[in-house]
Amino acid sequence: MDYYGGYDEGILAALGAVICVVGLIAFICWIIQVIAYWKVFTKAGEAGWKSLIPFYNFYVQVKICAPLTIFWIWLGCTLASCVLSFLGSNAFVTILSYAVSLAIFVMTVFANLKLSKAFGHGVGFAVGLILLNPIFLLILGFGSSQYDPTIDKESWY
Repeated sequence: MDYYGGYDEGILAALGAVICVVGLIAFICWIIQVIAYWKVFTKAGEAGWKSLIPFYNFYVQVKICAPLTIFWIWLGCTLASCVLSFLGSNAFVTILSYAVSLAIFVMTVFANLKLSKAFGHGVGFAVGLILLNPIFLLILGFGSSQYDPTIDKESWY
């Protein structure tokens, strides 16, 4: 048995390279998301630096276009998901975890739908925000879309 516990050095090197490439791609996507949120926030009259802070950037997104109840439900479900991941994997916890994940997804859909409406777009653009979020945020931020401050922030639709 060798130093690496029976693994070939070439396999470990390839695995390390894959991890580095995936990490680099994730970092680039995060940078693009921050730039896009920065432009969207400044168009909506918020400070661009708020896009740098995880969770807070979603709070600001919801605050500019939707009821804050969406954010608090989303945050509660996210915390519940973290707790459920530590509880094990019996049937009840698994079903509950799926329900919480579905609630997180629904809150994200509502937030993106309201963001789309706040910038004068419809459901089709909201689908783009859900499926290709960084790209459609870039379109909102750098495109000709204008933020409508008179949007009804208290309705869920």
